[in-house]
Amino acid sequence: MFVATLIASDRLEAGDLSSARDKLNDAGCAPASVTVLEEGVAADLMFDAAPDAARGALEDAFAGVDVIVQPVAEREKRLLVADMDSTMITVECIDELADYAGIKGRIAEVTEAAMRGELDFAEALDARVALLKGLGADAIDRCLAERVQLMPGARTLVQTMKARGAKTILVSGGFTRFAEPVGEQIGFDRVIANELLIEADALTGAVAKPIVDSGTKETTLLNAMAEHGLAASATMAVGDGANDLAMIRQAGLGVAYHAKPIVAAAAGARIDHGDLSALLYAQGIARTAWIVS
Repeated sequence: MFVATLIASDRLEAGDLSSARDKLNDAGCAPASVTVLEEGVAADLMFDAAPDAARGALEDAFAGVDVIVQPVAEREKRLLVADMDSTMITVECIDELADYAGIKGRIAEVTEAAMRGELDFAEALDARVALLKGLGADAIDRCLAERVQLMPGARTLVQTMKARGAKTILVSGGFTRFAEPVGEQIGFDRVIANELLIEADALTGAVAKPIVDSGTKETTLLNAMAEHGLAASATMAVGDGANDLAMIRQAGLGVAYHAKPIVAAAAGARIDHGDLSALLYAQGIARTAWIVS
């Protein structure tokens, strides 16, 4: 059996569910039961064939509604590996840090190109960090306090999954000085990120090697699967940029979250409208079971 989960950013109407059943039937998916996860917000439609056809029929069919299609088996995940910038937090830390050096526009342009997959990630990171040479290290703490905000639903997602026995890892191409406090605030079990090198209370313009990149993210997922004896089907990876693609492709549920087009096109699931709590509905976890703090 398969399940299509419809998650509305505004309102999910009864007519939407009826229309979704018709679309599944027309696509040869033999729709069965409907389960409401939260009235007016999220619902599951079970069906027994042609998941690719189901996804094609339902994605983008309803305004403001995200659709996730997956097998019912091992739907609730035991491992979450997540990106940080523009995924678990609302900003790209290097862009915001660059603003304190007066060069945000210059760096943000490179960040955007790297996230679209147009530049080598490691080379682009080295080039951007080099431009920050001489910036006072106190700017990091100011940026963290003034600019970094958790993505809506981030803490609820991680805390709920952990309460149900899942392992959670934050793996970022950003920097430990941001990722470690963010990871602690959200509640991740483990945090992996790049280290900005600092001397005499100023950035040296370099990052410790090896750089945490796409390969690191993929390896982190695979190693955690082996460590905990998990099949790929029991894992979820979520991110927004090209350097998240490798881990997204390896995971049982690979999620493109408000993502760049290259990621949205390749991922098995997309969240374009809702916040990160949508990934709890995707696991069949009703709102009444969430850990909200």
